Amino acid sequence: MKDKIGIGFIGTGFARRTQIPGFAAAEDARLVSVSSGSAANAESTAGEFGFQHFSGDWRDTVSHADVDLVCITTPPSMHHEMASFALENGKHVLCEKPMAMNAGEASDMLELAEQKGLMAIIDHELRFLEGRMHAFKSIREGEIGKIRHIKYIWGNGMRGDKSVPWTWWSDEASGGGALGAIGSHIVDTIRWFSESEIVRVFCRLATHVKEREFEGAQREVTTDDETLMIMELSDSEFVKNATALVSASLAESGPYRNEVEIYGTEGAYKILDRGELFKVSSGSQEWERVEINETPLAKGMMDSGWSRGFTVIAEKICSALKNGETKVDFAATFADGLKIQKVLDAARESNSTGRLVETGCTFAAY
Repeated sequence: MKDKIGIGFIGTGFARRTQIPGFAAAEDARLVSVSSGSAANAESTAGEFGFQHFSGDWRDTVSHADVDLVCITTPPSMHHEMASFALENGKHVLCEKPMAMNAGEASDMLELAEQKGLMAIIDHELRFLEGRMHAFKSIREGEIGKIRHIKYIWGNGMRGDKSVPWTWWSDEASGGGALGAIGSHIVDTIRWFSESEIVRVFCRLATHVKEREFEGAQREVTTDDETLMIMELSDSEFVKNATALVSASLAESGPYRNEVEIYGTEGAYKILDRGELFKVSSGSQEWERVEINETPLAKGMMDSGWSRGFTVIAEKICSALKNGETKVDFAATFADGLKIQKVLDAARESNSTGRLVETGCTFAAY
């Protein structure tokens, strides 16, 4: 049994704000290496957090002898190559969402992870918020009956401002856009709470800001900043004739919203950004606050649901690896990532064709 799990990070954006502070707070973790496409960013991140090793080449981080787990926090177009290289080199992987660019890449990654017998997790950290965990368990105890509808609203004006410059977020070839960045989390949420599959999807994607500044000129935005979806769910132990409705926008004015509502035959749950939980019984007109423990937040993180959820999952990952385990209870696996990717692929096809599309996901009991 290792005293500490060595963590290597590829990327210095989200990793610097969330993943590195999260693992720094984990009792069983040791920060070993960080790399970035910018060697200067890697060096400054290393100095900020006390890494002994940094590099402008991500392969150096993966290959470092003391790295046990590789955290991939790069644009999705790089996930397949990086995760495959890490797994081939015997390293466990925590991959940012969306898992890949398409279901073909995701299938390759899953097959390799299974062959190597290594931990392979997608960072759907919102699962670990106390409010979500409470609702998940209560649904399995029959608290709201059979799920009949799930509604998810996510809104943020972060890319509604035309002065925000062109980055990989604006580039379809890099995997940018609301569908992948936010839609992947939403699809995971719906699948996880229901323990059923999204079998059909109708999707409309919109690009409200069509050009952004890049190196002194205007450059076309090829990704969506708004995703709208209607979904049909397979029946399962907790679901009967259920649908889902999704609105995810990166261009909405007003306050940030990250809200999921789960409607059952006997009542409903509503969960907000940091896991705040509300319940309404069948026939009632008022949401009532459910008192739960607050999800912890690691030092140095901005207070959000993402940060609090990651604080928990980082600790659980290290604890599992320290005990020689490759699974983390309730975490999203590469198998989940493949199913999510199939839904995202179907959503893109639906947007292109204007019709309801089968996802190819068939229900199997978890």
